[in-house]
Order: sequence, then structure tokens, then C-alpha cells
Amino acid sequence: MLQRFFIFCSGADTAILDECSPGERTKYAGIGATVFFTAIMATIAAAYALFTVFDSYFSAIFFGIIWGLLIFNLDRFIVSTIKKRNNFFDELIQASPRIVLAIIIAIVISKPLEMKIFEKEINQVLLTEKNEMTLANKDQLALQYTPSVNALEAEIAALKKEITDKEAEVNALYNTYIAEAEGTAGTQKLGKGPVYKEKREKHDAELAALTELKKTNEEKIVAAEAQIATLATEYQTKVAETQPVIDGFDGLMARVNALNKLPLLPSLFIFLLFLAIETSPILAKLLSPKGAYDLKLEEQESALKSWVTQQKAQRDVLVTTDRNINNRVYADIAEEQELYDYKRKKARELMQMQADAFYKKQKSVL
Repeated sequence: MLQRFFIFCSGADTAILDECSPGERTKYAGIGATVFFTAIMATIAAAYALFTVFDSYFSAIFFGIIWGLLIFNLDRFIVSTIKKRNNFFDELIQASPRIVLAIIIAIVISKPLEMKIFEKEINQVLLTEKNEMTLANKDQLALQYTPSVNALEAEIAALKKEITDKEAEVNALYNTYIAEAEGTAGTQKLGKGPVYKEKREKHDAELAALTELKKTNEEKIVAAEAQIATLATEYQTKVAETQPVIDGFDGLMARVNALNKLPLLPSLFIFLLFLAIETSPILAKLLSPKGAYDLKLEEQESALKSWVTQQKAQRDVLVTTDRNINNRVYADIAEEQELYDYKRKKARELMQMQADAFYKKQKSVL
């Protein structure tokens, strides 16, 4: 039962194989088993690859089975269409398109399994890329807010400098009127005279201006700092909103790119393994000698070809004979006087009707 199933997988004609030796049936059962297990591996590979896309077990399994059946049908078709010929190079030319197709199928099957085998290494590469993308994203978002923040910080620094300069000016005026009172500068007269009073009033006026300036500038500084805090909050919100996009950067294409960044040799060996599995039925048929099955199949096809050629030749002779008979029949009819007189009479009537119709038309025009 299992042998017949694998023979079915090989695409061989079971009616012809039943007439062959057990060894011939075993050979084609082995070819069919390779086709079947290749389809199983394709199903597993496609299911894993599609799970990374849909993130759903049901969708991954369903479409994985569909893909496995497609690969099974392709492999079965490839193997069944290769026929043994008397020349190896003719067989190789015949099989070359199938070999190219087998290579493509091997690549498609091996890639998802490579991603599963090297899943931990791929996750490490993706983590590094996500960290780099996070830093780059923060830098890019910061470019939107940095000019505004720098401008506000410069404004705060200017306001603080204005207060500092005013304080220095007021302190200088304070020292001036104190020195005047002590007699160490100015008029150098000890006591609080008119000059002292004038300098004291100027100091007091500037001190009041300093107080007003501090009040005004501190309000402006508080407003600017509030704007800086708002911009910082907006920046953090933008970072939080864009971070899930970076965290979700682990789809199929991202994993394929991450796999390509790993060392080539392990992936190459896995690909070569699947390539050997995929092309083994084709190579087995190419390298194996002509067996009883091939001879019987060739005999059956030759008999059918001969029968078709014979039927075509008979139809060609039939058409030629029928054409010759028709030519003789019409030639005999053409010699009959009665048919000639009848056709002459009808032709005369037709020409008279045409002449009458032409006359009437010309008369109506005039």
C-alpha cells in the first residue's frame, strides 16, 4: 500500500509498472518518497514563513498546506516528464529546465527553514538594528524640537544676563554713594551731603528698576521654561508613538535581511542539502540505465505514434480520393447540353433585367 502511494507520488504509470520487476517498482517508489518528503519540508517551511507574516497559526497552517501541495505537484510533474533517451546529452538538455525549476524550489524551501534554525542569531541582529533605529529615530525627532529649545534657552540666558548686568550696575552705584558718605571717593568729604543724596537717589531709582526688571524677566523665564517643558513632553510623546513601529520591525523581509548578514557558510550548506534533495529524483532518472519501465513506456508511445501516423495518412488519402471523384463528377456534368441550355436561358433573363433596371434609373435622372 505504501509502495503504491510512493509510486503515485513519482508520477509513473502504475499499469506499466505492474508488469515490471519488483526492483523497478522499488526504484520508482524511492523517487516518489523523495518527492513526498520534499513536499512535507516545503509545507513546514512555508507555514513558518507565513506565521511571521500573519502571526496566526490557522492561516500559517492552511496556506502552508496549500504551498506544500503546490510543490508536490510541481515535483511530481518534473519527475514524470523526464523520459529516458538513447543519448545522455539529449536527456540532460531535456532535464535542464526542470533542474533550474528544482533549484528555485530548493531556494524557496530552504530560506524559511534557515530562518527558523538561526532564529536566535537573527533575533540578536534584529535587536541591534532596533537599538540603532531607536537612537536614529530619537535624533531625527530631536531635530524638529532642538532649534526651538535652543532659541528659548538663549532667550532665558539673555534675560538672566540682563538681570546680572543690572545688578552689577546697582551694586556699582551702591558702592559709589557709600564711598561718598565715607569720604573715600567723589568729593572726599565725610558725611551725607548733597552729592551723597544725589547718588543715593540714583541708586534707589536703579534698585527699583532692578526689582521691576527681575519681576518682568522672571515671568518671561518661567514662560520660556514652560515652553521648553511642553516641547520636551511633545518630543517624548512622539518617541513613544513611533517606538511601536520600531519594535514591530521583525517581519519576513527584516528576517531575510538579517539572515543575509550572518556568515554565509552555514546557510550555504543548508541550501545545498535541500538542493540535493530536490534534484535527487531528476538525477536518479538521468543517471540510471534504461529499465523495463522505460522500454515498455517507449514501446507504448511508439505504438501510439505509429497508429496516429497511420490514421493521418489514411485521412489524407481519403481527402485526395474524394477530391478526384468530385472533379470527375463536375466534369461530366459540364458536358451535358441540357444543363448548358438552361443556364444560358437564365443568364439571358438576368441580363435583360439588368438592362431594364439601368434604363429606368437613367430615365429618372434625366
